[in-house]
Amino acid sequence: MPQRRLRYCVLSAVRSAALVGIDAFDVIVEVDAAAGLPQWTIVGLAASSVKESRERVGAALVNSGFQVPPRRITVNLAPADVRKDGTAFDLPIAIGILVATGQLEAETVKARMFVGELGLDGRLRTMRGALSVARHAARAHVSTLVLPAPNVGEAARVSALDLSAPVSLRELVGELRSGQLTSARVARRAGSVSQADSADFSDVIGQQTAKRALEVAAAGGHNVLLVGPPGAGKTMLARRTPSILPELLEEEALEVIAIHSVAGLLQQEGVERGVRPFRAPHHTISSAGLVGGGSSPRPGEVSLAHHGVLFLDELLEFPRQVLDGLRQPMEDAKVVIARASQVVTYPARFTLIGATNPCPCGRAGDPTGSCNCSSADIDRYASRISGPLADRIDMHVTVGAVALRDLSGKKTGDDSSAIRRRVESSRSVQRRRFAKMKGVNCNAFASGRWIDANGKVCPESRELLQTAADRLRLSARGYHRVLKVGRTIADLEGCTQIGPAHIAEALRYRPLIKPSVEVAHPISALSQATTNR
Repeated sequence: MPQRRLRYCVLSAVRSAALVGIDAFDVIVEVDAAAGLPQWTIVGLAASSVKESRERVGAALVNSGFQVPPRRITVNLAPADVRKDGTAFDLPIAIGILVATGQLEAETVKARMFVGELGLDGRLRTMRGALSVARHAARAHVSTLVLPAPNVGEAARVSALDLSAPVSLRELVGELRSGQLTSARVARRAGSVSQADSADFSDVIGQQTAKRALEVAAAGGHNVLLVGPPGAGKTMLARRTPSILPELLEEEALEVIAIHSVAGLLQQEGVERGVRPFRAPHHTISSAGLVGGGSSPRPGEVSLAHHGVLFLDELLEFPRQVLDGLRQPMEDAKVVIARASQVVTYPARFTLIGATNPCPCGRAGDPTGSCNCSSADIDRYASRISGPLADRIDMHVTVGAVALRDLSGKKTGDDSSAIRRRVESSRSVQRRRFAKMKGVNCNAFASGRWIDANGKVCPESRELLQTAADRLRLSARGYHRVLKVGRTIADLEGCTQIGPAHIAEALRYRPLIKPSVEVAHPISALSQATTNR
């Protein structure tokens, strides 16, 4: 590109955006190209990844055929009191320098927002959080959002926004000079991945009680704990739960995609196609990995499982302090990460499915009597999960071993598609019930007092529940969770009232209490109950 005489306008302002959690906010990239010793300074509480942009932007400008004059260049990211992180400021900084040095007219960038990382050759590279930026740009009445081409798919979900995705900085500047940006839109892929490609519930031989429990859990969004010996099918059952979950609603899909985009995991698990996430972290995960955190806060597994399933296999192998980090997200459906410079909130409305053995050796309840664990060993093993966390798990289900001679038999029970139809029918009833309650679309996420007052509990059912609560020594939380599970069972059966049979089934899923212990652990109680059979 031929050299041109530069006409400095000294100061330029380019509109961009930064992320806080899964939300975006306006950032004005101000560039001053003043006379003085050649140097670059980036201010405005920029993280190291932003400060490094001066090397990328300088090389990209030169390799794209533009001039980088020997001036004292100051880049300010306003507002200056909020921390900025990431590489998406490369593009607006480069555009700001071109405007400040007279290589681009200031009028060409008005009412437009620029985000994206630059390679040293000037090509635009993918960024994190494009959907969050696009949603913010639409609310801020931006005429066109300029972003990298790989991010158009997620940003295109915001229909009320024009997009432009040039391949390189040179191409973008050429279009800006011509006054016409090339529109970038992709056809949206509606719906979720075909369930025919997923593992099916009909693959599981026997285990009708566990299948029923997972159907109830999927219908109402309830947490489940599967307790049984190794090889009983706990993991197999849990991994088939996504095949019976209903499709994401439009607003739910946007939240899920935004979280995975911010985490840089959008291409995984099919979430860009609206599939409910299924997360299964290893038991060696840290608290920050499970709940979220870090010096630059990132969403943890509980947020990546938002509107989906968080499966914790070998639950009691997780450190107790890590598991206790789940208590607040399970109650509040969000994670608040506080740092000295900022407070970040990530949504975390998930369904927890845990799987564990009944004792250290895993053979408690074995008909052959091969378990040699003492009561002290079992109690010590059970103490790895705290009582308050266990109380937040709606359904505790014993999964017995299947006889080997039955494994070669015919498949039994409904397949996933049949169960999914019942779950979707139940969810539609619940959505109508909670239509006026923001953020609530199933029974598990509703207030227990609201269900008690408006859930249509018949007098016989209420009397049964109160009697059982006294005998089982249920907490107030446990009482309401039984009520919610009963409401879901009634919805599955198409009943407007919660009958005694619905409460009785819901009570079957609460852990037993050993009368000799004042505050007994549910896992230990289940182990004891299984052993006594």
